Amino acid sequence: MKTIASCVEDILIKQPFLEEALFRKIINFSALSEELQTPVSAMLGKHVKTSAIMMALRRYAPPVHLRQSHKLKAVMKQLGDITVRSNLVDYTFSNSESLIKSHAKLIETLDSKSFYGFSRGIYESNIVVSASEKQAVVKAFQSEKMIDSQDDLSAISIGLPKDNSRISGLYYQIFKRFAWEGISLYEVISTTNEFTVLVESHLVDQAFSAIKNLNAD
Repeated sequence: MKTIASCVEDILIKQPFLEEALFRKIINFSALSEELQTPVSAMLGKHVKTSAIMMALRRYAPPVHLRQSHKLKAVMKQLGDITVRSNLVDYTFSNSESLIKSHAKLIETLDSKSFYGFSRGIYESNIVVSASEKQAVVKAFQSEKMIDSQDDLSAISIGLPKDNSRISGLYYQIFKRFAWEGISLYEVISTTNEFTVLVESHLVDQAFSAIKNLNAD
């Protein structure tokens, strides 16, 4: 059964920036209650008083990553070196029975100094390589179905602190920064202790600054 509290929670979950502003107490409860009155009333199918919404806002329990913000900030200070690689190409292929063999052919010819990343999903796989390896990819995957390709990309890699997989909210902070800066991510590559994002090259300086400022907040 829908309640005022559950409706407020549904709205806040879908608007993480609003949720964080509420937790940090930099938003006016009364003004927000008036703003939420119409959508909450619509969700419940009846008129709801702003005072009831305000009470729900004050009782709202924020996510763990917000409650542990001080701990998370300390972790962000431990982020490692940032590395930038430019002039990259991203390919997307449909998964097939022969894809692994095609992939093996590519690996045999790759220059050890070239950038290379591979990820496999249920229906498609992605390969990110230095532009100098274009012909090698075309040759190795000539019998595969290419869904898409994008060149003029740059990769920004950042070292993650030890046990980062147990740190709630770490990736949220990274993605939030990009969203706040209006930076679109073309691709994300993650290993145990390293996080890489691909962006269009004209956004690389802005994206680099966004990551660099993560541990400065």
